[in-house]
Amino acid sequence: MVLSKAVHSDDAALHCTFASRYVRAPLPRFKLPEESIPKEAAYQVINDELMLDGNPRLNLASFVNTWMEPECDKLMMAAVSKNYVDMDVYPVTTEFQDRCVNMIAHLFNAPIGTDETAMGVGTVGSSEAIMLAGLAFKRKWQNKRKAEGKPYDKPNIVTGANVQVCWEKFARYFEVELKEVKLKEGYYIMDPEKAVNMVDENTICVAAILGSTLTGEFEDVEKLNELLTQKNKEIGWDVPIHVDAASGGFIAPFLYKDLVWDFRLPLVKSINVSGHKYGLVYPGVGWVVWRSKEDLPDELIFHINYLGIDQPTFTLNFSKGSSQIIAQYYQFIRLGFEGYKDIMENCMGNAKVLREGIEQTGCFNIVSKEVGVPLVAFALKDSTKYTVYNISENLRQFGWIVPAYTMPADAQNIAVLRIVVREDFSRSIAERLLSDIQKVLGELEEHYEHVTKVIATQVDIQTGGAGTHKSEHEIEEGMIASWKKEVNRKKRSGVC
Repeated sequence: MVLSKAVHSDDAALHCTFASRYVRAPLPRFKLPEESIPKEAAYQVINDELMLDGNPRLNLASFVNTWMEPECDKLMMAAVSKNYVDMDVYPVTTEFQDRCVNMIAHLFNAPIGTDETAMGVGTVGSSEAIMLAGLAFKRKWQNKRKAEGKPYDKPNIVTGANVQVCWEKFARYFEVELKEVKLKEGYYIMDPEKAVNMVDENTICVAAILGSTLTGEFEDVEKLNELLTQKNKEIGWDVPIHVDAASGGFIAPFLYKDLVWDFRLPLVKSINVSGHKYGLVYPGVGWVVWRSKEDLPDELIFHINYLGIDQPTFTLNFSKGSSQIIAQYYQFIRLGFEGYKDIMENCMGNAKVLREGIEQTGCFNIVSKEVGVPLVAFALKDSTKYTVYNISENLRQFGWIVPAYTMPADAQNIAVLRIVVREDFSRSIAERLLSDIQKVLGELEEHYEHVTKVIATQVDIQTGGAGTHKSEHEIEEGMIASWKKEVNRKKRSGVC
């Protein structure tokens, strides 16, 4: 949900151009018009304003999928009016969701038999999936504490400072303390040793990230499982692990089969993954899968019958569309394991080309790792002339949306640019982007030299000649300070 505030002006009406063939009076912006207008005019008015939006294909800030095959588009449009919650009316769609849950559970090595039904649910993105998983951990911990006669009013979750904002939302909305492992320069993911040291009797779970939003790195879930198992054994606890695989869940199984991060680890009780990221479906669909039925408390599952049959449901959103679920099933059966593998390998190949091209400029340090999500995060070697924010803003002139942001505590002094490589980011697009980055660097260098000359002339006039009142070092420092003041822009966070 976006919170917005209407800005009123003397002329608060929307004037039509092409639509003036149908509409002669201005249209109000902030209240319903008194009369209806022709459909052609309504379309034209809305379409004209939408032209000012960014191009999703060039939005390199986002992990969200922006292209699907036409056949899948047709399936989605055919189902756009289906409300998924009406399971009795749309039993095939419900069956598709169940098939997807089971396919994901087997992909993540859940300990279930071939003919067994996995425990999981489709959600509106990974945000809802994380909320549901967190609620299950909280309720299970509370039930255990109640049975032991211990306080159960101060639950906490241990995770890294690099978590997505949805974890902060869960903590705030459902009154759970979020204990964050701080980062440090050169290490931008959660340290498993520090995480385990922060665990206490009120910890409902430790959340690990498979594919950090900031750098795309995979956290060491296997090491976390080992250390936490040892601590649980020593103290007599049973603190579990949740894996936030929103970005990496549909990458690791296909590219890093020997990487142990999923249900093969005994303490991993639930995993979420985004279908609308590298699951290759349009937004918004996510999935959460539990290790077993015992890991999802029964009291969280609601049973309704006023839609025709008894329907068990565990969701924060009651009504939701069926289109994305159908699209996810299409992708699973259309691509199969080898199809997903080919696409992920291609994405990694294009990310490698991009990374090498950025390194060849000589201006950047690569912050992201080669193993992880196909993205490139990079920082300027020298920020005295211009900053990553200037580069990000100047790339907009070519249509590129490349976020610039600072790292979380305690690495907030590091500012980076990040480019996410998706299926629709081809080799030719990568080469075009590299060319435009070179152009921007050249423009910023020229601008720096121009401003430097102007400032030097002003300093020379003010001092009555070089060195008259100030030393050479003082003049240089003054020039740098003036330049920074000139080019420094308000920092914007583009983290997705």
